Amino acid sequence: MAARTRQNATTDPTPRSGKVIGYARVSTTDQDLKVQREALGCAGVGVVFEEKASGTKRDGRTELQKVLSILGRGDALVVTRLDRLGRSLRDLANIAHEIEQAGAHLKVLEQSVDTSSAAGRAFFGMLATFAAFETDVRRERQLEGIAMAKREGVYKGGKARLDRERVRELSGTGLGPAAIARELGMARSSVYRLLEAN
Repeated sequence: MAARTRQNATTDPTPRSGKVIGYARVSTTDQDLKVQREALGCAGVGVVFEEKASGTKRDGRTELQKVLSILGRGDALVVTRLDRLGRSLRDLANIAHEIEQAGAHLKVLEQSVDTSSAAGRAFFGMLATFAAFETDVRRERQLEGIAMAKREGVYKGGKARLDRERVRELSGTGLGPAAIARELGMARSSVYRLLEAN
């Protein structure tokens, strides 16, 4: 979806002199971007990149990639809520790092987060820590479960879950076979086979 431009900018959401760019996202094509669009417009955002895509993964989110690629020093990326950027703590931490590397900062309207401040940067530092912790805990639980299943003689390894409807649904959102395979825990070859059958 192409970026939209608003002519009636009112309040500049950042004291810096760079570009102020908005990003709005909904998860499905039948959802409306109007509420986010209006909130960003009221905050004085002139250009808004919009897309309808799942926030669980970054694959296939072309408008997000575009906005991250054009951010420069002093710019601000503005979103209404953190979950518009992503639902995974690790993804959010990675996105925040990319914004910081560009010399820009992130402003989240509803949660009053602004990484141009020391408090905002501290918040994202904690976010990155929690992301790493989340991954470690998940890995430990998985290994414990496998070890228990092996002790009980019931471990047979992972099985591909051939969910035709879910594969078709994710493919319709623009996700590629590799991203669908990761999302559903399936082999990529199984995803290709189901897509070809569809």
